[in-house]
Formats: sequence, structure tokens, C-alpha cells
Amino acid sequence: MLGPGSGLGVACLVPGSRGPIAIATEGGHATMAVTSRREDAIVDYLRREFGHVSAERVVSGSGLENLYRAVIAVDGVDAPQRAAAAITTAALNDVCHTAREALELFFAMLGTIAGNVALTFGARGGVYIAGGIAPRITDFMSRSDFRARFEHKGRFRTYLEAIPSSVVMHPAATFIGLSTMANRAADATSRPYRSDSERG
Repeated sequence: MLGPGSGLGVACLVPGSRGPIAIATEGGHATMAVTSRREDAIVDYLRREFGHVSAERVVSGSGLENLYRAVIAVDGVDAPQRAAAAITTAALNDVCHTAREALELFFAMLGTIAGNVALTFGARGGVYIAGGIAPRITDFMSRSDFRARFEHKGRFRTYLEAIPSSVVMHPAATFIGLSTMANRAADATSRPYRSDSERG
């Protein structure tokens, strides 16, 4: 599970004897890997500003703004400064080439990160994209390089081709998860205590 929004959340849901177990991580702060000279120039620009360029520095709301500023600087173009929402609107309406490229870079890099997460966790059951960005622009995402970059892992391309990727569209997905955790905790506290000898 990846959630690009105000930041970049990364977690994994694994089977457990009493139901699925959520593994929280700080994967959004892992170093962003680049796959082309173009991306290297973009990340190098951001590296001079931030020192360390994490995945969250490019794949989040503020990350989209960083990408947009970096494209302007690298290309030496004259474009107005925009917030993430305005960048997205300009890209979707195809009124600003720089905004469109920034959004395309956003989803391409998200694909790279998602593929890395799938390999790291062995997420054969699927990778899910949540957060406040992707669910609003699924058409753009479906036409982007997200999936191609997800699978672009050399010898493990076939492994990743078999892993589905989905966008979480439920508007209250976070609260469903929290409710599940709360109910599980309540069930655990209501069970009668059994000693080790009683458990057999």
C-alpha cells in the first residue's frame, strides 16, 4: 500500500492467525532512484536544495511542486509558480507543458517506487495506491508510465507483471482500517485470560 498525498505513506498487510497484520514503515523516506538521464538531472537539482532526495520529495503533494520547479529550472523555461492543485489542473487541461511533464514524472516515479515496494515485501497479492492524489485522476494515471515503470525491473519483470496494481477509491478507507483495528483490540480485551497450562 502506498499513499501519496500530504506525504508518502508506505505499509504492508500480511496474513496473521487472527486476521491481517498491518506493517507500518517509513518507506516514503527511502532514497528516490532514477532511471534516466532526464530524471537524474531533475533529482540532481533537488539534491542541491534538499541534500537527500527521498521518494516523498517527488511523490506527494509537495513533491509534485518540487518536480514542477525542477523541470522549470532544468529546462530554463518561463512558467508561473503553482501549487500542486494548480499544477494538476494545468496538466489535465493541457495548458502547460511543464505542468504536464511534472505530473507524468510524478506517476512514472510512483511506478518505480511501487515496484520496489512490491519486490521488497513480495507483494504477490497486489499493490494498492491510496492517498489524496491518484483517486482523483485515475484516467491520467492509467495513461501514464506508472505500470511500465512498475514492471521495469530487469530480470524480475515477469515476477512483477503478475502482480496487480489498483487504486483505492473508497472515500473513507482510512476509517475502515481504523475501525477494524479498534474492533480487533476490543475483541482481544474481552477474551478471558488463559494461562499457558490451559492453552495446552
